Amino acid sequence: MPRPTAAQLAYGSATVIVSTIAMLLLSQTSTGVGVAVISAAALALGLLVALTVPLPRRRGRHAAGRGARQAAAPTAPAPAGGGVAAQVPEPRTTPAEHPVHH
Repeated sequence: MPRPTAAQLAYGSATVIVSTIAMLLLSQTSTGVGVAVISAAALALGLLVALTVPLPRRRGRHAAGRGARQAAAPTAPAPAGGGVAAQVPEPRTTPAEHPVHH
């Protein structure tokens, strides 16, 4: 089982604390059974929130390779007279913009 991320721990803990305080104030209970029920409900809600926080996506092998190739691609040398054309790079197209022919 993977370890929880920092975001999952933070959101889950904040949910438990805030929901416990809110439910105790709204219910105005003072019995031990009432506090135990509210605490259990807050823990369940915090666990639900922590498990539903989206996990960071891992980049696949193909996506990492494509980005590395684009970053390492050589650029065209600047024309010999300087000017505005030398300062404005030509727009590049990504592989997704090219039509696929099978």
